[in-house]
Amino acid sequence: MTLTTKHIAVITTTASADEARRIAKSIVERRLAACAHVSELESFYVWKGALENEKEHRVVFKTTAEQYDAVERAIEEQHSYEVPAIYAVPLERMFAPYAAWLEDNSKGSGEAP
Repeated sequence: MTLTTKHIAVITTTASADEARRIAKSIVERRLAACAHVSELESFYVWKGALENEKEHRVVFKTTAEQYDAVERAIEEQHSYEVPAIYAVPLERMFAPYAAWLEDNSKGSGEAP
């Protein structure tokens, strides 16, 4: 196990499974993140003064802190929300072989799909 803060999970939510899959595929194909997980969830939030309750899809990208800005830009460019939630949390402890794999697959090709 390795102790690190250079690995992060970048999280966003989308309105549909198709949008979540499209964004996830694009970012992983560009090697901005090593992997992405998509899951369905129920959200409660206030938008323009009204309480909303919707099904959404969460996408969790595992990547390096160095790639955060590129991942954020890529999500924002493809996202349908006016103000998408995009944030990162540090992955403080990680199995060393997995950390190496994550780093190798998060170097960014710089090319859009």
